[in-house]
Amino acid sequence: MSRLPAPLNKLPLPIIGSPLFIISNPKLVIAQCTSGVVGSMPALNARPAAQLDEWLAEITEALAAWDKAHPDQPAAPFAINQIVHKSNDRLEHDMAMCVKYKVPVIITSLGAREEINQAAHSYGGVVMHDIINNKFAHKAIEKGADGLIAVAAGAGGHAGVKSPFALIQEIRQWFDGPIALSGAIASGDAVLAAQAMGADFAYIGSAFIATHEARAAEAYKQAIVEGNSDDIIYSNLFTGVHGNYLAPSIRAAGLDPENLPESDPSKMNFGGDAKKAWKDIWGCGQGIGAVSKLQSTAEFVAQLKQEYRAARARLQALPAV
Repeated sequence: MSRLPAPLNKLPLPIIGSPLFIISNPKLVIAQCTSGVVGSMPALNARPAAQLDEWLAEITEALAAWDKAHPDQPAAPFAINQIVHKSNDRLEHDMAMCVKYKVPVIITSLGAREEINQAAHSYGGVVMHDIINNKFAHKAIEKGADGLIAVAAGAGGHAGVKSPFALIQEIRQWFDGPIALSGAIASGDAVLAAQAMGADFAYIGSAFIATHEARAAEAYKQAIVEGNSDDIIYSNLFTGVHGNYLAPSIRAAGLDPENLPESDPSKMNFGGDAKKAWKDIWGCGQGIGAVSKLQSTAEFVAQLKQEYRAARARLQALPAV
């Protein structure tokens, strides 16, 4: 395990909730943090841009109130995801809002930029950059990121194709900082497995969609409850970047999930068209077979904690080698 920077060094559970495009909102973030896991959301979920100021105020005030009322059970920190790709014309504004509210953790995606890392570091923030291979991991750390989110095969949304075993072992050969592992993690057993491989945190997204606080259509939530890994399709058609999506939503859009055309990666876009695409086509990871019911975020985190403890107990009962 690596030495973890504040604010990531005292989490009740080693879990970071991944930012869910369109779906994550202050209600979900606050529920995650008060349950003991890092809650997060994309800055782009606040629309118009001015709404981000309001949302960050709401989150910081709610978590401060929680900490005052629960001094023995403080909330976990929260994170804001910044899409660093050139198509994001809000990046400068949104990062200024993060600096204003001293957002504890910044998650950067689709590009690594030194000035974003420096802005976060100016107030003591931690930057976690998501990557899909060892080459991008090196670039992120060289440009000043504090930690990495290893997006392995099976993750929801923009996922890589590397086995988590291969990805983590290659990064750990040279990097001793914080790593979160993403890819089909939806149970406490999988959280412990991520740590056993060398990650510090599990990065969980799709399972949080099936919670009451998530801003997702009920049909989307129910599809996750009823679905499994056979229902996940890997394609770059919708945003120009390969990702995992729920087959039922692709069929509902009049497309054949088994015969999707390839998209031109040079036309990658995260503006209004992307929002429409992700509203109609539902991103989702392969781990949803572990999700069997709709429940509150607090109930889901409590389930993860129970499963995690049970998994640790099973390991301790194994014969010594």
